[in-house]
Amino acid sequence: MKPLACLLLFASAAAAQMRVVALPGNSPLIAFRIVFTTGAAADPPSKPGLAYLSASMLSDGSTKTQTYQQIEDALFPMAASFHSQVDKEMTTFIGETHADNLEAYYRLVRGMLFEPGWREEDFKRVKDDAINGIKSGLRNNDEELAKEVLYSEIYHDMSYSHYSMGTVTSLEAITLDDVKHFYASQYAQSNLILGISGGYPPAFLERMKKDFRRLPVAPGFQPRRKEPPLIAANRAVIVDKDTRSVAISLGFPISCTRRNPDYPALLVASSYLGQHRMSGGVLYDEMREKRGLNYGDYSYIEYFPRGMYQMEPSPNLGRRYQIFQIWIRPVQPPTAKFALRLALYELDRLIENGIPSDGFEKARTFVTKYSNVLTSTQSAQLGYAVDGMYYDRPDFADTFKQSLAKLTLAEVNRVIRHYLRTDRLIIVAVSKNGEELKQQLASDDPSPMTYNSPKPATIMEIDKIVEKWPLHLKADAIKVVPADRVFQ
Repeated sequence: MKPLACLLLFASAAAAQMRVVALPGNSPLIAFRIVFTTGAAADPPSKPGLAYLSASMLSDGSTKTQTYQQIEDALFPMAASFHSQVDKEMTTFIGETHADNLEAYYRLVRGMLFEPGWREEDFKRVKDDAINGIKSGLRNNDEELAKEVLYSEIYHDMSYSHYSMGTVTSLEAITLDDVKHFYASQYAQSNLILGISGGYPPAFLERMKKDFRRLPVAPGFQPRRKEPPLIAANRAVIVDKDTRSVAISLGFPISCTRRNPDYPALLVASSYLGQHRMSGGVLYDEMREKRGLNYGDYSYIEYFPRGMYQMEPSPNLGRRYQIFQIWIRPVQPPTAKFALRLALYELDRLIENGIPSDGFEKARTFVTKYSNVLTSTQSAQLGYAVDGMYYDRPDFADTFKQSLAKLTLAEVNRVIRHYLRTDRLIIVAVSKNGEELKQQLASDDPSPMTYNSPKPATIMEIDKIVEKWPLHLKADAIKVVPADRVFQ
């Protein structure tokens, strides 16, 4: 479906500020993206995870008239889906069904969102799932754990700082009454972006809008507003865990979001440095292909959870503040310090020298084509249209490609120098023998790289530089945390 077919329907003030993104078409599939612009950032400081549990009680709970199992049994023969995604500023309910089942499917969804059952057995189940998701899920995934600890450290002391799923202690303490209060105060028309696409009848959309006007007009509790804190100097967190390799993530907050005219240029720069799960980036080439350090190394300018499992980022993770991040996939412990130095060396070179002209053209062409991949499914296209409304860029798909076509090498290099840096950043590593790694990172001693087979002289010459590349880390700026205490 062409972006021009997108009808952005803004309800009037009398309709309580509800916003609608409608993408009508001929597809027999009907996709839903029901987004509330509230989430983990609205969690009370003492109750991280409340937004997550609240959404789970709707998408994975019962209604007043049907149990959770009855809902699952009804969805199964439809081959339909309905689930939730909770981030800092967005709670998204995502669903899809065939047009033949639209009425029956919508009855289920309407009951889940407007008439939740609030059963204690459902609450215990979703709470246990969330707690186990931290204890047995996140803590056992070194790469995702490093990234989530990085995000928490970067946004320290602001409403973005806690893991969106919460902490073990908080989840254990949250009550069903807490969830009911969050639902009543946050799920409001003024927070709502109602998204639908596919071959739905026009009358169906009008009925949906009427149903969602049952929600309260405005939210009660408002998210806490605070700028990301300044990072005074490089610092590191080592998550001490009995693991065979070292997973590393590093980064810092950035002010550039999709609202910013610099976004296309910065995305091209990030793609040149290391496109997610792709082999064309500088980091991938230097760290994996030439030196065999690990599986891959990538760069990002937006929050990208679940990167281990996805080739493309999920839509509806809109944020007021974003992040620059380098993801160094696990390396062997003897090469961890060298790998970290090499990543910073390549970032320093990018900042100092910019992108070469051939690299610029290659990265710009890739990003232009990749933008089509991001919206290759009906649900994803709807999700990005909703994101466009969130960022006040309802025509973002069109203007983004137009900006890329006009982009110059000089503009990209200006943006690189403005936003990127190798000082005042956070480094997170998940590693065994955390105190030993701490001493290594705090030392200026060389960390020479050894190989099982000879390498070209050009690589060996660069390695001699990299093995002494400064990390600007002091011992008192490195803390070691046991893995079983992370998000506890």
